[in-house]
Amino acid sequence: MIRLGLLRHGRTAWNAEHRLQGRREVPLLPEARAHLAGLRVPVPFAEAVWHTSPLGRARETAALLGGAAARVEPRLIEMDFGTYEGRRLSELRGEFGEEMRRNEARGLDFQPPRGESPRQVQDRLRPWLEACAGEGGDHFAVTHKAVIRAVLALAFDWQMLKAAPVRLDWQALHVFVLDDRGRPRPLQMNLALERR
Repeated sequence: MIRLGLLRHGRTAWNAEHRLQGRREVPLLPEARAHLAGLRVPVPFAEAVWHTSPLGRARETAALLGGAAARVEPRLIEMDFGTYEGRRLSELRGEFGEEMRRNEARGLDFQPPRGESPRQVQDRLRPWLEACAGEGGDHFAVTHKAVIRAVLALAFDWQMLKAAPVRLDWQALHVFVLDDRGRPRPLQMNLALERR
């Protein structure tokens, strides 16, 4: 069985302000650093192959959890929110009204201007998931909310047209099983990190 654990990076100021962070380099909050420094990932993921998004907040989260030698994987980068980056959904809904409502109603095909859709995120993740499955063993990745949601959609065949099939705790680990072609299936969502 090939297990894949996905963890969102620690909190940033933009997370606290409910802004779409996208590819912008926003550092971890000091309290997030202190919190992560007292945690570790559960076994078997401490011995897994570690991967991280190239963005600083993910790389620092991995290092704080003991994964300083994590492989930097460009395909784990956050979704490109285009012209929505740095904005709050509430602001966008107020500004664009019906246009925004129609875009959000597209589910996997929701796409910000000059950005990418969740379906496009899935397309870039599939070869990486297949490579993890081909390598075997357990894998652990520090990545981003939209990336984890894209994998969740693959695992549950969720089209993002209604509420998510499971409510995710964004400070917890989400574990999937990969088949031999890299297709994810849910194993355990919301697995708490352990105290050191």
